[in-house]
Amino acid sequence: MSTLAKEQELVEDLKQRFGDKVTESLVQRSRRVFVTINSDSLTEVVTHVAQKGYRHVSTITGLDLGQAIGVIYHLVEGSVVLSLKTNVPKTDPKLPTIVNIILGAELYEREIHDMFGVVFEGHPDLSPLILPEKWPNGLYPLRKEWKVDAITAELDKIQE
Repeated sequence: MSTLAKEQELVEDLKQRFGDKVTESLVQRSRRVFVTINSDSLTEVVTHVAQKGYRHVSTITGLDLGQAIGVIYHLVEGSVVLSLKTNVPKTDPKLPTIVNIILGAELYEREIHDMFGVVFEGHPDLSPLILPEKWPNGLYPLRKEWKVDAITAELDKIQE
């Protein structure tokens, strides 16, 4: 089976199995698949693709989309990368952890928590990974509403 056929088969499998929970899909080129899912189906979809061999997390990416935070799980099987994207509202940024499915996600979820404020429910340890111990609660440096001057002012407050 050619690599491109393998990727198209993955997309068709996900669409057939999860229906309208898959909101977008794209086989961009050989070895690159992008699939967007509803956040409430994350655990179910990750479990399914892990059973198909996508058990390695190369990274998890966070994106500030304005009213939402995008979270993209880059899962690898052989030479194929599946980028599985979901969005959560900024007002309630919660997702279930996938650490119980793919252990390698632990540090990446902590990083997304630090930088974007996404709470990964069920995660064994969401203590700060990158940010200093006394970093102000609610200040997520990669959210667009935070500018360098505002972050500096907040940090000055805690050092006074």
